Amino acid sequence: LLNWPTIRSLILAKNSNIRLPSLLKESGLHKQAETARPLLIAQRSRINAAHSRVGLAEKDYYPDFNLGAAYGFRSGENNGIERPDVASLQFSMSLPIYTSSKQDKGMDQRNSELMQQKYKLQDTLERVREEISRAMADYNRASEQAVLYKDGIIPQARQTVDSMLAGYQVNKVDFLNLVRSQITLYNYETQYWLSFSSAHQALAALEAVVGTPNIYAGDGL
Repeated sequence: LLNWPTIRSLILAKNSNIRLPSLLKESGLHKQAETARPLLIAQRSRINAAHSRVGLAEKDYYPDFNLGAAYGFRSGENNGIERPDVASLQFSMSLPIYTSSKQDKGMDQRNSELMQQKYKLQDTLERVREEISRAMADYNRASEQAVLYKDGIIPQARQTVDSMLAGYQVNKVDFLNLVRSQITLYNYETQYWLSFSSAHQALAALEAVVGTPNIYAGDGL
């Protein structure tokens, strides 16, 4: 009803034969969330970054080689002889001698950071799965109530109203009982639409926690 015009009437369907969608199994929703939920995608990116930092820390154990070249132009003469240009090569190597005091500490720190990110991913996965289970339970509860009203309670209430109306027309039922039966029917229909609305609210919550609208399977209820 977001942005619904205030001057426009809201008319509910005359019958309650509206189907609620069926959902994927909970395990399927878990798999969907693992690849679609932005929160989990971001955490995996942090793990990849931590892996890269571990790889860089491993390189600190290897010698560091440097190779350079230089070329110089010399002008002027020496004893009447032209001075030749000069070319030089430079080679240097640094050895990681004190690995226990520097490289080992750096590696331990990077490995610790990597494990922390992995544990955080596992905690996030568990939290997302709990959110999925809760949203599914809300949807199942609301949809079952909607089906109960649609297929059981409301049809019986309508039969009661029809029976009361027929009796009233032949003076076998008083007007007050007829009105009461009609009010009861309206109340049941209101409860149906409340359950129907709650079911769709749960669906919206489920799409949000999974991270994708691809949560449905098969026909509706």
